[in-house]
Amino acid sequence: MTNAKRAPDARLAENVPDHICIVMLTGLGDVVHGLPVANALKRAWPHARISWVTEPMPAGILNPHPAIDQVIVYRKKDGVAGVIDLWRRMRGERFDLTLNLHPYFKSIFGTLFSRAPIRWTLGPDRARDGVWLAGNRRLPARPRQHTQDTFLEFLHVLGVEPDPIEWKLVITDEERAAQRRFLHDLAGRPAVAVVTASANAKKDWPAERYVPVIDAIEADLGARAVLIGGPGEREQAAVRLITARAQHAPIDLTGSPVRSMIWQLDACNAVVAPDTGPLHLARAVGTRTVGLFGHTNPWRVGPYRTDEDLWIDEYTDGQPDPSNFTPKLGRMERIKPHHVIEKLELALRRSRT
Repeated sequence: MTNAKRAPDARLAENVPDHICIVMLTGLGDVVHGLPVANALKRAWPHARISWVTEPMPAGILNPHPAIDQVIVYRKKDGVAGVIDLWRRMRGERFDLTLNLHPYFKSIFGTLFSRAPIRWTLGPDRARDGVWLAGNRRLPARPRQHTQDTFLEFLHVLGVEPDPIEWKLVITDEERAAQRRFLHDLAGRPAVAVVTASANAKKDWPAERYVPVIDAIEADLGARAVLIGGPGEREQAAVRLITARAQHAPIDLTGSPVRSMIWQLDACNAVVAPDTGPLHLARAVGTRTVGLFGHTNPWRVGPYRTDEDLWIDEYTDGQPDPSNFTPKLGRMERIKPHHVIEKLELALRRSRT
């Protein structure tokens, strides 16, 4: 460690870490929420090396990234072999500080293998499976809040200023060239990204309801509809249904790698999506976000501090309460296509200003 200004953590009072380990494995949206933490640490301690332990799927948004010096991939699906491989990857590293942002058991391996003398975790009020036992510092107990705000608590206990909140997603020159070709093919028309499915079917909007939305985007809003998302079977089933029934064929970019999603969402004027990772990627690149919420609480997991009036919130009863994390079954079905079309019209108008 090297000398630095005083921080709340007593062991960082006179020193700053030379090497920091961030453990945030998945999902995509949570990894996006971790980026402001990495950026703030790099601003505060520009000479510190930051390594990030993650799973393969979200690794693309971390490499390249200006705040991340090393991405260490943990292949959980490989079972014991994946744990051993992670240990081998980390055993030669010397970490001074570890921040485990992840609440689930699979995060303990990266935390323990870091062998950092200071290892911060969530406490038992917000973590599961004894995750806190892998650390020697725990965030103080408090009501649940937006995921982004929870992650920023790790900065507060270190005495690191979180503002400005920055994501700094990188689009490479090669990706910019692909983006320019995509925009050229649009012939000047705006684009609306449509994400049809999440990792949890209970969070999804019924696929058939996207059909009138797609047709309205093309015929009434003067835009092109662009299907964006992963290669999963539920997602692809929704794509097949939509393309078979829609009068106006959308552009299908589903199945693209995460790095391509970044430039695709950056190229679009608005995105409509349930509670899923691309919605947070869109927020991070500044694309207008029409979030569809019923099963999960948008005030806890929605696009951070933006476009609240564009959300369709069938979850909240009464005043917004980010501490409520109870899933609500059957709420997504309350959302009607005309609600989405109205919000998209507003989002497109706003994107042009």
